[in-house]
Amino acid sequence: MKNEQKHFSMPALEVLDEKSTKNKGSHFLILHNDDINTFEFVIDSLIEICEHNLEQAEQCAFITHSKGKCDVKKGTMKKLKPMKNALIERGLKATID
Repeated sequence: MKNEQKHFSMPALEVLDEKSTKNKGSHFLILHNDDINTFEFVIDSLIEICEHNLEQAEQCAFITHSKGKCDVKKGTMKKLKPMKNALIERGLKATID
C-alpha cells in the first residue's frame, strides 16, 4: 500500500454584501383580527394558504384574536405576497411587514 496524500480543495465561498443578506427572508406575513370570520374559517385558510399544520393554525388564530395580530409566516416578499393576496381574497386582513 502506497502512502499517498490526498489533496482536497475548498469550494469557493460566495461573498454577499450586507445589503443582500440583511433583507433576504426577513419579511413577515401578518394576520390581523377582524371580528368577522370564524376561528374555523381562519384556521382552514392558514392551513390551505400558508401550509400550516392544525396546531400552528389554531395557535395563530388564537394569538390574532387575543392580541389583534400575529406573524403567521416568515419569508421573502416573492413568497409572501401571493399568500397575502389569497388571504385578502378570502376576506381576511393581512399585511407584509
